Amino acid sequence: MPLITVTVRKPKTVEFKDAVLSAVHEALVASGVPPTDKFHRVIELEPENFRFDPTYPDLTSRRTEEFVLIEILLSVGRSVKVKKQIVKHIVEKLASQDFDPEQIMICFKETTWENWSFGGGRLIHT
Repeated sequence: MPLITVTVRKPKTVEFKDAVLSAVHEALVASGVPPTDKFHRVIELEPENFRFDPTYPDLTSRRTEEFVLIEILLSVGRSVKVKKQIVKHIVEKLASQDFDPEQIMICFKETTWENWSFGGGRLIHT
Protein backbone atom coordinates (compact mmCIF):
# COMPACT_ATOMS: atom_id res chain seq x y z
CA MET A 1 0.00 0.00 0.00
CA PRO A 2 1.94 3.01 -1.15
CA LEU A 3 1.14 6.36 0.42
CA ILE A 4 1.96 9.21 -1.95
CA THR A 5 2.81 12.72 -0.84
CA VAL A 6 3.44 15.42 -3.42
CA THR A 7 4.82 18.70 -2.13
CA VAL A 8 4.72 21.81 -4.32
CA ARG A 9 4.79 25.58 -4.01
CA LYS A 10 1.47 27.40 -4.16
CA PRO A 11 -0.47 27.91 -6.29
CA LYS A 12 -0.94 24.85 -8.49
CA THR A 13 -3.93 24.07 -10.64
CA VAL A 14 -6.07 20.99 -10.23
CA GLU A 15 -4.79 19.89 -13.65
CA PHE A 16 -1.17 20.16 -12.51
CA LYS A 17 -1.86 18.10 -9.39
CA ASP A 18 -3.92 15.55 -11.31
CA ALA A 19 -1.13 15.10 -13.86
CA VAL A 20 1.45 14.40 -11.16
CA LEU A 21 -0.75 12.07 -9.13
CA SER A 22 -1.91 10.21 -12.23
CA ALA A 23 1.67 9.66 -13.40
CA VAL A 24 2.69 8.32 -9.99
CA HIS A 25 -0.33 6.05 -9.67
CA GLU A 26 0.06 4.74 -13.21
CA ALA A 27 3.72 3.89 -12.49
CA LEU A 28 2.81 2.10 -9.27
CA VAL A 29 0.05 0.09 -10.95
CA ALA A 30 2.50 -0.88 -13.71
CA SER A 31 4.82 -2.18 -10.95
CA GLY A 32 2.10 -4.43 -9.49
CA VAL A 33 0.18 -2.19 -7.07
CA PRO A 34 -3.60 -2.81 -7.30
CA PRO A 35 -5.42 0.02 -9.15
CA THR A 36 -7.73 0.61 -6.16
CA ASP A 37 -4.76 1.04 -3.79
CA LYS A 38 -4.86 4.82 -4.05
CA PHE A 39 -3.88 6.99 -1.10
CA HIS A 40 -2.56 10.32 -2.38
CA ARG A 41 -2.12 13.74 -0.88
CA VAL A 42 -0.82 17.05 -2.16
CA ILE A 43 0.75 19.57 0.14
CA GLU A 44 0.88 23.09 -1.30
CA LEU A 45 3.14 25.46 0.58
CA GLU A 46 4.03 29.12 0.42
CA PRO A 47 7.58 29.71 -0.88
CA GLU A 48 8.87 30.52 2.60
CA ASN A 49 7.66 27.10 3.76
CA PHE A 50 9.10 25.04 0.90
CA ARG A 51 12.74 25.80 0.33
CA PHE A 52 15.09 23.89 -1.92
CA ASP A 53 18.43 24.30 -3.59
CA PRO A 54 18.00 25.26 -7.25
CA THR A 55 20.85 23.10 -8.57
CA TYR A 56 21.74 20.35 -6.07
CA PRO A 57 23.26 17.91 -6.83
CA ASP A 58 23.94 18.03 -10.58
CA LEU A 59 20.91 19.36 -12.42
CA THR A 60 21.10 20.44 -16.05
CA SER A 61 18.64 23.28 -15.40
CA ARG A 62 17.65 25.18 -12.25
CA ARG A 63 14.70 24.24 -10.07
CA THR A 64 11.89 26.76 -10.21
CA GLU A 65 8.47 27.30 -8.67
CA GLU A 66 7.39 24.25 -10.69
CA PHE A 67 9.57 21.91 -8.59
CA VAL A 68 7.71 18.78 -7.48
CA LEU A 69 8.83 16.60 -4.55
CA ILE A 70 7.24 13.15 -4.75
CA GLU A 71 7.52 10.91 -1.70
CA ILE A 72 6.46 7.29 -2.02
CA LEU A 73 6.02 5.44 1.26
CA LEU A 74 5.73 1.71 0.70
CA SER A 75 6.35 -1.61 2.32
CA VAL A 76 9.84 -3.06 2.09
CA GLY A 77 10.61 -5.60 -0.56
CA ARG A 78 10.74 -3.82 -3.88
CA SER A 79 13.99 -4.19 -5.74
CA VAL A 80 16.13 -1.36 -7.01
CA LYS A 81 15.14 -2.50 -10.51
CA VAL A 82 11.43 -1.97 -9.72
CA LYS A 83 12.11 1.43 -8.15
CA LYS A 84 14.07 2.50 -11.23
CA GLN A 85 11.14 1.42 -13.41
CA ILE A 86 8.73 3.45 -11.28
CA VAL A 87 10.96 6.54 -11.50
CA LYS A 88 11.40 6.11 -15.26
CA HIS A 89 7.65 5.74 -15.77
CA ILE A 90 6.83 8.85 -13.72
CA VAL A 91 9.45 11.03 -15.38
CA GLU A 92 8.60 9.89 -18.91
CA LYS A 93 4.87 10.38 -18.36
CA LEU A 94 5.33 13.88 -16.94
CA ALA A 95 7.90 14.84 -19.59
CA SER A 96 5.36 13.85 -22.25
CA GLN A 97 3.05 16.47 -20.66
CA ASP A 98 5.68 19.23 -20.84
CA PHE A 99 7.02 18.87 -17.30
CA ASP A 100 10.75 19.53 -17.11
CA PRO A 101 12.28 16.29 -15.74
CA GLU A 102 14.79 18.36 -13.76
CA GLN A 103 11.86 19.72 -11.73
CA ILE A 104 10.90 16.24 -10.48
CA MET A 105 12.47 14.75 -7.34
CA ILE A 106 11.33 11.30 -6.19
CA CYS A 107 12.10 9.78 -2.81
CA PHE A 108 11.19 6.26 -1.71
CA LYS A 109 10.64 5.55 1.96
CA GLU A 110 10.15 1.99 3.15
CA THR A 111 8.49 0.54 6.20
CA THR A 112 7.82 -3.00 7.35
CA TRP A 113 4.38 -4.58 6.93
CA GLU A 114 3.54 -4.54 10.64
CA ASN A 115 3.53 -0.72 10.52
CA TRP A 116 0.29 -0.49 8.52
CA SER A 117 -3.20 -0.30 9.98
CA PHE A 118 -5.59 0.19 7.07
CA GLY A 119 -8.60 0.84 9.27
CA GLY A 120 -10.32 -0.12 12.48
CA GLY A 121 -7.02 -0.36 14.33
CA ARG A 122 -6.32 -3.75 12.74
CA LEU A 123 -2.73 -4.65 11.98
CA ILE A 124 -3.59 -7.24 9.33
CA HIS A 125 -0.01 -8.12 8.47
CA THR A 126 1.12 -9.13 11.96
